[in-house]
Amino acid sequence: MSYKLLFGTYTKSDSKGLYEAFLSDDGKLNNLENVAQIGSPTYFALSNAGLLYAVDKQGGRGGVSVWDTSTMPFTKTDEQISDGASPAYVFVDEGRQLVFTGNYHTGLITIFKIDGQKLVKTDEFQNEGKGPRAEQDSAHIHFTNLTPDNRLVAVDLGTDEVLTFEISQDGKLSEPIRFQTEAGFGPRHIRFSEDGKRAFLLGELSSKLSLLKYQEGKFKLISTISTIPADWTKHNGAAAIRLSDDYKYIYTTNRGYNSIAVFKIADDENDVKLIQQIPTEGDFPRDFNITPDGRYLVAVNQNTNNASSYAIDKTSGELTLIQKDFYVPEAVRVYFQA
Repeated sequence: MSYKLLFGTYTKSDSKGLYEAFLSDDGKLNNLENVAQIGSPTYFALSNAGLLYAVDKQGGRGGVSVWDTSTMPFTKTDEQISDGASPAYVFVDEGRQLVFTGNYHTGLITIFKIDGQKLVKTDEFQNEGKGPRAEQDSAHIHFTNLTPDNRLVAVDLGTDEVLTFEISQDGKLSEPIRFQTEAGFGPRHIRFSEDGKRAFLLGELSSKLSLLKYQEGKFKLISTISTIPADWTKHNGAAAIRLSDDYKYIYTTNRGYNSIAVFKIADDENDVKLIQQIPTEGDFPRDFNITPDGRYLVAVNQNTNNASSYAIDKTSGELTLIQKDFYVPEAVRVYFQA
């Protein structure tokens, strides 16, 4: 079978925006094509209705734009753009028909109601605070998504916090429940176990992975492990985190050490163990993703404009390199279309 991918990029150099490609049944990438000209669509989400919600940068203005993917190239149907920096993350809440964005630069969460092929703003939340590191001079929301029990979870790299909110059907947020990480952890992304009772929190600034207990909007720390070797002294920033389709393994990217770290989750979900470090065959791997059937993993290297593909051993969870030289300009986001 063949898998269809979308790549989000920066557009500071050669990239023109959003790209499509295919991964063949042997795990090799092919047929790169620009499908939408968007300013630095570094993250995007695709709805069940076939609408794509993309981070959009237009000069000194930023926000999110809406694209109909049934046409080729994609057709823009709406944009919500304002002065200032564009957000870092966007996702779709299908149940309530909402779109959430998280803005790293401003520490702002913005909520929109889906109205056909357009968006209507319904609420926003401004976080405040800072952390001990130079990169933590203010609030930096880096991730917003749903918890297993349908709350909003937001990760703030600047304040060392994970925030959880109740969400109304019309897109209004409650006051948050706050979980504080260790100082300087710099949380970036979070994922949950299959039963929803555990969470896996990745720290960009600390290059650490924390295992958390989760219940009704509240988190409790269980353990923490490094994503890089103890003797690595150069700069590193942990970036993306994904779970295998059987929820037995965790994969994270390291920018600087330029690798994918593979962890095995203990059967009782109370511990994780590092089992592999494999190079991404390029510089600064921000995002990666796994095929829906769990057979392959594709990672992109922003600074070297290349994507690498790997076979996933379903028994051990370990990766084997297949391809390392597939050109994708300034790529930072990988998404497999169903």
